[in-house]
Amino acid sequence: MSYKEKKEIMFGEFLSIIVRALKLDKTLYKENKSFGETAIYFAGIIMILDGIAGAVAANTIIKTAIAMSGLTAILTWLVWAIFIYVVGVKLFPDKETKVPFKKVLIGVGYAHVPGILRFFAVTPDLMIPIIFLTQFWIFAGLIISTKQILNLKSNFKSFGIVFLSFLIIAFLSISFVMSKMNALPINAII
Repeated sequence: MSYKEKKEIMFGEFLSIIVRALKLDKTLYKENKSFGETAIYFAGIIMILDGIAGAVAANTIIKTAIAMSGLTAILTWLVWAIFIYVVGVKLFPDKETKVPFKKVLIGVGYAHVPGILRFFAVTPDLMIPIIFLTQFWIFAGLIISTKQILNLKSNFKSFGIVFLSFLIIAFLSISFVMSKMNALPINAII
């Protein structure tokens, strides 16, 4: 097989993953071929595109550093995967929940495919609805991927793992922002 043919096959696999993730196809997360050698790269590319698309959408209102958004998306990917892994695999597993961290990491990456659609938020009027829709879609993808990858029996438990992870991330984010705000020189005046 030539290099060109291999490249075309890989691109076809990548597009298939994107389409299936957009459709919220739960079988995507059960097939071993979706988690092959290139899966971690595909998930990483999806996360970088998600971050860049978010920056493009935000640029309709405020100027955002696109490269920094790509790096932030990678960090966000890692944080989401860590919390879903800890909460779902270590704290509240089902009997059949035996999964490596890498599989959770890939699943979280695939679940972020809808974020790529933020490229369509080209005007300030479209930004809020598109970001809201894609964030809801990503959350649904995270619930589906968590249920399938962790072999959970309950949609409710999958929702709980994702929601608890979200609450932890939100709490840590707010705490970080508040600590930085308290360090601002303006607080010395007040």
